[in-house]
Formats: sequence, C-alpha cells, structure tokens
Amino acid sequence: MSAWLLLGLAIVAEVIGTSALKASEGFTRMGPSVVVVAGYAIAFYCLSLVLKTLPVGITYAVWSGLGIVLITLVAFVLYGQKIDLPGLIGMGLIMAGVVVLNVFSKTAAH
Repeated sequence: MSAWLLLGLAIVAEVIGTSALKASEGFTRMGPSVVVVAGYAIAFYCLSLVLKTLPVGITYAVWSGLGIVLITLVAFVLYGQKIDLPGLIGMGLIMAGVVVLNVFSKTAAH
C-alpha cells in the first residue's frame, strides 16, 4: 500500500479517535471509549508504516495540518463548534505551510 494512502488512513483514524474522545465523556462511556482506543491504535500503526518510507518532518506536517483542519470540521458538524474568521485564516495558513513544505522545501528528500 502506498505510504501516502497509509498516511491518509492514519489521519482519518486519528480524527475518528479524537472525535470519539469527546463523546467518551472522560472514558465513562464504553462505546466511544472503544472507538478512541481503536482509532488511535490504527492511526499509530499506519503512521509507523508510513515512517519507513516518508521523512518524519514531512509526515508529521501533513498528519498534524490535515488533522487540525479535519477535526475542526468534524467538531463543527457533530458538536456545533463555531469557526470564526481568524480560525479559518489560521487553518488556511497551516495548510499553506504544509503545501510549501511538501512542494517547495528542499529540507527533506521525497
């Protein structure tokens, strides 16, 4: 499986785990708590496989940048979290940073 596809799977699993973390209410609800543990287990397993191929700096930039944006969108949809203009601008800057790092940076071989 492609490292980029595995990274995408890791990000989705982490977002699911984080979303369920709120629903677990401090691990007092069994169903969401199981989803948290499974989501993070899948995420970190996939991430460990990705790091065999992709540089850790690139991997973490994509992981964290997309994770921030996706979990914010999930929180908006599931939990009614409001996203204001500064928040949108900040997330745009995060995504721009990930793009710059991946497209223009020579700090890590791709």
